[in-house]
Amino acid sequence: MRYFCTIFLFLAMLMPWHSVRAQEEGDKGVMEGLSNQFVSNYDSLLNSYVMRKYATTSQRRNAGSVQSFDQVSDSVLARRLRSLHTVIPMTYNDVVRSYIRMYLSRMSTRMDVMLTLSEYYHPMFEESLARYDVPEEIKYLSIVESAMNPRAVSGRGAVGLWQFIYTTGKNYGLEVNSVVDERRDAYKSSDAAAHYLHDLHKVFDDWTLAIAAYNCGPGNINKAIARSGGKRDFWEIYPYLPRETRGYIPAFIAVTYVMNFYPEHGLHPSRATLPLRTDTIMVERNMLFCHISRYTGIDIEELRTLNPQYRIDLIPGEEGSYPLCLPTGKMNDLIQWADTIFRATEDSLSRTPVTAAVVRKAASGAPSNSVYHKVRRGETLSMIARKYGTTIKKIKKQNNLHTDKIREGQRLRVR
Repeated sequence: MRYFCTIFLFLAMLMPWHSVRAQEEGDKGVMEGLSNQFVSNYDSLLNSYVMRKYATTSQRRNAGSVQSFDQVSDSVLARRLRSLHTVIPMTYNDVVRSYIRMYLSRMSTRMDVMLTLSEYYHPMFEESLARYDVPEEIKYLSIVESAMNPRAVSGRGAVGLWQFIYTTGKNYGLEVNSVVDERRDAYKSSDAAAHYLHDLHKVFDDWTLAIAAYNCGPGNINKAIARSGGKRDFWEIYPYLPRETRGYIPAFIAVTYVMNFYPEHGLHPSRATLPLRTDTIMVERNMLFCHISRYTGIDIEELRTLNPQYRIDLIPGEEGSYPLCLPTGKMNDLIQWADTIFRATEDSLSRTPVTAAVVRKAASGAPSNSVYHKVRRGETLSMIARKYGTTIKKIKKQNNLHTDKIREGQRLRVR
């Protein structure tokens, strides 16, 4: 009996250590996932027409930035974060330090683009955040979410600078259909994100928890609070949160640090020559990008980059008032040729009824947003269903499957 008691006590002592170790290993995986997500979104952004045309070569200082960071003491890092005087607590600990190091290694070769885009997007973000009384420092969250790439798409179907999923985007007034996806619209998605964060803060009365809920949903935050015995501090409910959310707040703090203190780590990024001045006009008649390009001389790829919310190169102006963003100096050309562009568009749509049908379907409000998943080795329908919050039955029905067997590389519709 004493022998079995001894084994039981030994196992009882061992289990928490294994639990902590498993959590630490999981957190490392989350960190790597966030890092890869940032790089993927960044690389996609860099391949856009405007960045390929205007971006200059950045100064590559990857190794040096990490070496200089390793020589900085914890007290210095903590003091720098406190000096930012933010509303949201910039907590410093070992987890945050790891994320700062990660972003310095990943962002040191990409700071030129992040800083240039911040000049373009941050005034827009700040305006929306102020409108809903949301702390200004949350503007840095878009780097964690999407690397400031309006066309970023996550594995779960979240889209845009602020990574809205379909349902949340619709709930906050973003139009999503076959023609228009306003989750990619910088102005409207920023306003929706600020509104959503404002509402989350009303629920939790804590900005850190509101940001965490933005990542995983308020239901998961409430579950973590309940499992912790009612504690309402992020770092106290940390072990009970979803893995990704455990890395989300440290990543946000880390990005805030890097964007403010990159010179202290020897980073001297070259600024891209991206033209930041644009004009916007509201369009109330259908316009095709090909005709806008033809009569204004704007490259069609540049039109797509400046107006990422239009999915098929068409502004469906007859269904409402829609914005068109153009490089400064091109507005007069558009106004001069507007009637010609309208007539050419009408003629094109009359000769291509498929496109016209898509416009009518979008205007009717019929759902058209689908999410697909490419099957990886070892994945099962059960695993995929859990990942996307759906059921095996729905996946089989959407893909006309009569068996649970799936193969590596197979493309499945999951929503």
